[in-house]
Amino acid sequence: VQLQASGGGLVQAGGSLRLSCAASGVTFSRYSMFWFRQAPGKEREFVAAIRWYGDSTKYAGSVSGRFTISRDNAKNTVYLQMNSLKPEDTAVYYCAATLQSTTDWRARFDYWGQGTQVTVSS
Repeated sequence: VQLQASGGGLVQAGGSLRLSCAASGVTFSRYSMFWFRQAPGKEREFVAAIRWYGDSTKYAGSVSGRFTISRDNAKNTVYLQMNSLKPEDTAVYYCAATLQSTTDWRARFDYWGQGTQVTVSS
C-alpha cells in the first residue's frame, strides 16, 4: 500500500498550487481521505477531508474558502487545490487514508503519504 503525494513547490503569495495524492494497493473508494500539514517547529494540523464518495468535505478554518479538496475514485487520487496562498501556508503537506466514513481529523488513520513541501514566499 502506498500513498504518493506530489505537486508541492515554491509559489508567491496569492498564487495557486494543486496537490495530488495517488493511492495504490488499496480499494481507494473505501477510504476517506485527509490532508494535513506541518510547518517547521509546529505540530501537524488538519487541513481538509473528504469522505468515501466525495459527498462530504470539511476544512480547517484557516483554509476554508481558499482550498478545495476533491477526489477521483477512478484514478485513485485525491487532490487539494490551493488558491490565494499565504506565507503561513508554508509546510510539508501529507495525505492520509482511513477506512472510517468520516471527515473527523481525530479518525484512526490506516496509511500516510510521504509529504510534499509547499513554500509560499511573500
